[in-house]
Amino acid sequence: MKKVITYGTFDLLHHGHIKILERAKALGDYLIVGVTSDDYDKSRGKINVQQSLIQRVLGVKATGLADEIIVEEYEGQKIDDIIKHGVDIFTVGSDWKGVFDYLNQYCKVVYLKRTEGVSSSQIREENANLKIGLIGETRFMEKYYNESAFVNGLKVETVYTLDKSIYNDQKELLSFSNSYEELLTKVDAVYIASHPTKHYQQILQALENGKHVLCESPLTMSVKESKKLFEIANKKGLILMEAIKTAYSTAYNRLLLLLKSGKIGKVVSVDATCTSIEKIVKDDKLGYEKVWNSICSWGPTAMLPVLQVLGTNVKNLDISSIKLPDDATFDIFTKINFTFKDAVASIKVGKGVKSEGELIISGTKGYIYVPSPWWKTDYFEVRYEDFNNNIRYFNQLDGEGIRSQLLAFVRAIKHSNPKTYIDQQVSIEISKIIETYNNGMITNLNAK
Repeated sequence: MKKVITYGTFDLLHHGHIKILERAKALGDYLIVGVTSDDYDKSRGKINVQQSLIQRVLGVKATGLADEIIVEEYEGQKIDDIIKHGVDIFTVGSDWKGVFDYLNQYCKVVYLKRTEGVSSSQIREENANLKIGLIGETRFMEKYYNESAFVNGLKVETVYTLDKSIYNDQKELLSFSNSYEELLTKVDAVYIASHPTKHYQQILQALENGKHVLCESPLTMSVKESKKLFEIANKKGLILMEAIKTAYSTAYNRLLLLLKSGKIGKVVSVDATCTSIEKIVKDDKLGYEKVWNSICSWGPTAMLPVLQVLGTNVKNLDISSIKLPDDATFDIFTKINFTFKDAVASIKVGKGVKSEGELIISGTKGYIYVPSPWWKTDYFEVRYEDFNNNIRYFNQLDGEGIRSQLLAFVRAIKHSNPKTYIDQQVSIEISKIIETYNNGMITNLNAK
């Protein structure tokens, strides 16, 4: 009996998939089909898959062409499968020609011509084409434009910015709007990365015009404003999502699941540090208005694991800051100590101070350690008293989390699901802590 094996994601199963399975089947007597797992797809940077693994497996099964279906879970598995199943022929589409020639030492490799004019990517594009506008002047705006190219069904339609220099490499590719009002007439959704003091009005204007919103954190500078925006979004059936990139990292989310399963026992402490050395330039007319201070730049990211792990019922805050001598609102370094009912936490954030950017979560059975820069989580360790029991976890992070974040935004809109990676109560609590900071409930140590 001649055995044939082929692999694929088989997302949104279409005529092209069926044709290639039919031709693979015709090469032998027994066809094995490997369907890639969700995690393996993510590790290859394939984040646009619309269907779950079980849906894709059932789709292949429904064709009646596969004699056996297996799941591809790791790089190099093809060699293991060929040897394990006694495969005679490995086959795949001709767009992979040459890539799998190394398998010739284990079996015969056959490249099949693809069906022209049909692909899962094309189907995803045709089914959803969300037009988004970018607003703001922050240095990572360009990254969002670049990463949007990897998300099917999403197109950057126009940009509104007071500083076009941040798009130097894409100026000829972009369409710029002359005003925010003009931008809102051209798009279905907006990504806002303007100064935090502008967020409330810009989000409000977008929601009132029926636009979905992805906004950098903090959403607003007060609890009242954040609550009002979520109420409007919920009432209108719109998505309002906070853009803390870490929240969309596969490794970070796996970390949260391990904590919920009791992997390190009861969590009693969370300590997070986020700092960077950046040149702080005062504008002659606007002062420091164009620059994000430390509490706004890094505070929400550092608060994220604290509030997601320990909850939003903070009993007490102790905030200390080092400020610029000529601006009492601009902190170059801030430390916050949190007290909960049966746990504590601390964060350290700074734009003019450098420290080890690590995350440590302490429990009654062990602890989780995420090395610097922890906010780009792709690796962490679960550590115990007996180091022989320590476990390391790896998950690739593409595009600093921006790619996954944009995909999550598109999916939330598509499925009308306001439950995003960051709970609304967490967003509101972040605004509350920012408001507390701005109200001066801190120990102020002026920088010299």
